[in-house]
Amino acid sequence: MKAPLLTFWPCAIAIFAAGFIFTLIADNEFYFFASYVVLQAVIMATAWNILGGFTGYVNFGSAGFFAVGAYTTIALNKAFGLPLPFLILGAAICSGIVGLAAGYLTLRLKGVYFAIATLAMSIVFETIANNWEYVGGASGAYILTPDDSLFFDSYIELLFMLILTLAIGSAAVARYMSSSRMGRGLAAIRDDEVAAECNGVPTLKLKLISASVMGAMMGVAGAPYPFFVTYVDPVSAFNLLIAVNAIAMPMIGGTASWIGPIIGALLVGGAQEIITVTISSEMNLLVVGVMLVAFITLAPKGIVGLYQDYRKKKRRQGTNQFSRLTA
Repeated sequence: MKAPLLTFWPCAIAIFAAGFIFTLIADNEFYFFASYVVLQAVIMATAWNILGGFTGYVNFGSAGFFAVGAYTTIALNKAFGLPLPFLILGAAICSGIVGLAAGYLTLRLKGVYFAIATLAMSIVFETIANNWEYVGGASGAYILTPDDSLFFDSYIELLFMLILTLAIGSAAVARYMSSSRMGRGLAAIRDDEVAAECNGVPTLKLKLISASVMGAMMGVAGAPYPFFVTYVDPVSAFNLLIAVNAIAMPMIGGTASWIGPIIGALLVGGAQEIITVTISSEMNLLVVGVMLVAFITLAPKGIVGLYQDYRKKKRRQGTNQFSRLTA
């Protein structure tokens, strides 16, 4: 385990440093807007995979937890005018508690029943947002970006570095969970929950932890969103594309590994941003659908699974060749 640790953190520091250098040399703010959207997708895909991939509980309510984080930021900013880091912390705590409560109510269900229950929870959250006038209700709320952008040239550069830091942090959390004892317990639940429980795995406890972490990370992804778009209403916060992307990206990248959702988010998110500029943003949902169908048909385990199968095949061929040479 020490070798992967020695690999992960230098890479994380190098990516952070590259992002900072990018803010110094890039002169077009569009690059930061596009990169923000992709990195936000990385956090959401990683968050979804903790419950949907590691544990095997497919969650259709991703947009709900994302919106809880966004509306928590709006409410706390309006009430106290807190700095953005404190707003993100508050959104993480609030969304984590909501994830815990939602998990306690729904995680006794399985399969399609659980998926429908999480979708219903998202609809409940949207109904609350539509009728909560303090955060704008159905007409939405405006957020003014602060004048202070620290030592960056613009506020979007600050948001870019912030979302990059959060994306690296989300990857670190997912990596730790997948390689820890908890991750092995979640994998046992995914493979056979009854057998895992019979072997002493605290299934309900682990599922609730997974749901809480998923909710908190979704809230972290949604917390800076109001400052990015400056206007939030229930239609945009609970957008169907948010929920679809959060599911499709891990499945395209590979749900069994912590790095799969990151690969899927970079691939799908990057493709969507290119298509938005070159064709139309209305094509984004079609792109996700086509890619998802293609990967489910041709590579059900995603890109990571495809690579792992390739390595196993090469290793098997090498073993067979060695056996023939020594025979």
